[in-house]
Amino acid sequence: MPFLSEFRRSFYRLLTSDLDERGITLVIAHGAPYSRDQQARRDVIHVEGAVRLRQWSTWLAGRPLVHKRLGGVVRASDVLVVDQSLRNLELYPLLLRQLTGRGPTVAMWDHGRTYTQPQSALEQSLKFALTRRARWFFAYTDGGAQTVAERGFPGQRVTVVQNSIDTRELADAYRDVTDRQIAAFQAEHGLTSGRTGLFVGALSSSKRIPFLVEAAEAVAERLPGFRLLVAGAGQEQGLVEAAAARTPVVVPVGQAFGARKALLGAVSDVLLMPGLVGLCAVDSFVLRTPVVTTPWPWHAPEFEYLEHGRNALVAPDDPQAYADAVADLLTSPERLDSLRRECRKDAQRYTVEEMSRRFADGLVRLLQDSGR
Repeated sequence: MPFLSEFRRSFYRLLTSDLDERGITLVIAHGAPYSRDQQARRDVIHVEGAVRLRQWSTWLAGRPLVHKRLGGVVRASDVLVVDQSLRNLELYPLLLRQLTGRGPTVAMWDHGRTYTQPQSALEQSLKFALTRRARWFFAYTDGGAQTVAERGFPGQRVTVVQNSIDTRELADAYRDVTDRQIAAFQAEHGLTSGRTGLFVGALSSSKRIPFLVEAAEAVAERLPGFRLLVAGAGQEQGLVEAAAARTPVVVPVGQAFGARKALLGAVSDVLLMPGLVGLCAVDSFVLRTPVVTTPWPWHAPEFEYLEHGRNALVAPDDPQAYADAVADLLTSPERLDSLRRECRKDAQRYTVEEMSRRFADGLVRLLQDSGR
């Protein structure tokens, strides 16, 4: 793993258990954040028993290059699952060793294609050439699986893991939120029922914070009393704080996990995400706060979970038009209730338990296929 993040904690625990039941030992080996954006999110965790690898990193032509010293991990492993990325310099000798039959089987897991940023035709070709040399691919979503298959990777050696977070913990916390807690939080922050938006995520450029703030202020012009709760940390936190100092519409509430995130969902009506949509899609299902996003071209794979007009709203990619769509939704209770009902249904589908089961089943098939 590049590094261990809070949102993966439950997945690591469940996968360890699921593999143990199948007689497979999981060792989690990881590096450290290599960019300022990753460091600014402040969500790196330690997992008991995980192996911290020595790491070297640099930047070349605006792209990161990272080398992790695997050491004894290679010798002790039958299979190494690595992320699908050109930046991982340790991957190249691993694939060479596999080719000569002297090393562990190499599998990859990741998006399948580069979703969240532009990539040159050369980079794409190199990435898929590298991917085809792996023995198995674990795709986040169906779209990623389809892409690697179209680029020459055998479809029978692809597992769609259906990337998710720990929805059970969040769902339990959501059910435990009381009316008294909701009323107290609304009073503390001057919130009005039916006129509260929420943002949860990294405060990075990919989230389009200036667009978010402009749209929130435009919603408030149409719906006096509208407030946007902003939960998260990151390099663009200063933009949020500056907006909050200028207007009461923007309400920073710090980072939010578990019970805190559940409370934010319980007091909010919609999840405003004009920029990158990733696992916040799953949050929206559990919290029953439908995502309002845009047809931005750099969404993460989990954007595929959203269906415009059924469990989410894809609004025009313009702050004022986006704000109008949000205001129209907030003043249409039946339409909003319909979206929330569909979110509740989809919360049962996208779970970390299902993700772990799929991943474990894929690893079993890989071991059988490679004769390990």
